[in-house]
Amino acid sequence: MTRSVLIADDHPLFRQALALAVGQVAPDAQIVEAGTLGAASTALAAHPDLALILLDLKMPGAVGFSGIALLHAERPDVPILVVSSAEGGTAAEEARAFGAKGFLHKDADLSEIEAAIAAAFSGAAPAPRKQAEPSDLDPIRERVAGLTPTQLKVLLAVLDGQLNKQIAHSLGVSEATVKAHMTAIMRKLDVSNRTQAALVARSLGLHLSH
Repeated sequence: MTRSVLIADDHPLFRQALALAVGQVAPDAQIVEAGTLGAASTALAAHPDLALILLDLKMPGAVGFSGIALLHAERPDVPILVVSSAEGGTAAEEARAFGAKGFLHKDADLSEIEAAIAAAFSGAAPAPRKQAEPSDLDPIRERVAGLTPTQLKVLLAVLDGQLNKQIAHSLGVSEATVKAHMTAIMRKLDVSNRTQAALVARSLGLHLSH
């Protein structure tokens, strides 16, 4: 059975290295590449046979963990393995909180990357290197994870300073629809206005880059 693997990273050479690693584990896999978060989102819709997503956090269109949140919301059935240069002791735990199956640093040995890919294919998760203590933000992460893909796009647009009219134009919907999505977002995040929703999202590292 043919299966596809999405490699989302803005560095072509690293995409090639990951493609070679996938080839060692699953020679029959079809490689799909994306250099931006937008291209990765488009690829999800074009490849229903997608079996795995290899994702870099720091790519055009997203900063923090918004890429994981968006792709996981669009295809919750597809495991996401983050392979990133992101620093910080809690990066792996944060990535998992937003839907990633596992997290590897880009300086990991090729054998470690191949093992993680094989584990993700089999449905297993790479063991975390360090167990994090429970965080007060965990319930908020769960609320963000409960947003639909469109709601996440609306929230990210709000964080980018866009008005309802601009959001409606970019998403191809009416302003009334955007307002309805915003109402649902505020209800799910348990906040009363757009500013509070934005503050919640920023506290979790969900914001766009410029």
